Amino acid sequence: MKKKAVAVLTAISILIASLTGCQTATKSYGGKTTIKLEPNQKLEEITWKDNSLWYLTRPMTNEDIAETHTFQQQSNFGVFEGTVTIIESKE
Repeated sequence: MKKKAVAVLTAISILIASLTGCQTATKSYGGKTTIKLEPNQKLEEITWKDNSLWYLTRPMTNEDIAETHTFQQQSNFGVFEGTVTIIESKE
């Protein structure tokens, strides 16, 4: 019985690991997603709507600098915590 439970948990772990980088998997099961914005776009706001990640951008001004933003999920029990990283670039 223990071997079956370990096999099932291993299969689930492999499935989740293969989905890492997928926004839905990051939100629901933890993991990491990285999004590179188009050049000269500045992140303004980010939010989840159901299983979709929505982010608001604007054109960079000459004074803006490119930044990297890291949004971390913290769950009650420390399980299934996710990270979304937004990378800006300026040309």
